[in-house]
Amino acid sequence: MSERSEYNDGEFCWVDLASPDVDASTRFYGELIGWEFEPAPGPPEETGGYGNLSYRGKLVAGLGGIMGEGQPPAWSSYVKTSDADATARKVKDAGGAVLMEPFDIPGDPGRMAVCQDPEGAVFSIFQPKEHKGAELVNEVGAWSWNNLLTRDLDGAKRFYGAVFGWEATHNEGAPEDVFNWQVEGQRWPEGLGGLMGMPDEVPSEVPSYWEVYFLVDDLDRAIEVTKGGGGRLLVGPLDVPVARIAALTDPQGAAFSLMEPDFPEQR
Repeated sequence: MSERSEYNDGEFCWVDLASPDVDASTRFYGELIGWEFEPAPGPPEETGGYGNLSYRGKLVAGLGGIMGEGQPPAWSSYVKTSDADATARKVKDAGGAVLMEPFDIPGDPGRMAVCQDPEGAVFSIFQPKEHKGAELVNEVGAWSWNNLLTRDLDGAKRFYGAVFGWEATHNEGAPEDVFNWQVEGQRWPEGLGGLMGMPDEVPSEVPSYWEVYFLVDDLDRAIEVTKGGGGRLLVGPLDVPVARIAALTDPQGAAFSLMEPDFPEQR
């Protein structure tokens, strides 16, 4: 099991879902992946009904309600930092925006801010306190990968390099617009995530965005569960060197992606 108890600065450490119907999302992802929902410590009026999703007793993701008018259902990606305020300033200095200024999360799990890169992709930064991040990653039943789709590859490289020190590396044989984010020499699947050009079929009004991937042991079954539960298959299934993948939406409209892994060490 790929268990984690802490994360380095610049690593993705957490993902969560904003849903207009937390109970419905709990049922859907419970059937799809086997997650269980646990309310966050503290009064609901302070936590907003937020809770943690666990798999086999390990925290893997978060789930909460829609916080503001007009907020769409969406999965969010969190990058670990030792200083949320300083990182938020870096976001602004690099040409991005801070949509929610750094604040302490009720119950003292940590301090966070919601940010946006210059092409519109939204992400969060997280300074951990009591909550350190996902306890299980890169395993079936857990989150595994974060992928940025953008129309400005060079701009993304500059922005995320300035904010987090990331480097976009190109693997031999990969399409020319597909890169891996690396920090301190990490390599996939222990690395950061991906960067790729926005597909031509995506409408021009759709801004850059971060995809969140979860691992399942049977992608075909997961697609049928998604469609049977009211979700949609958007792309796939597709075969890539280390997995079969598909992009979907859940019944509430939040986009997510799934992988049926075929990691080299499993062969």
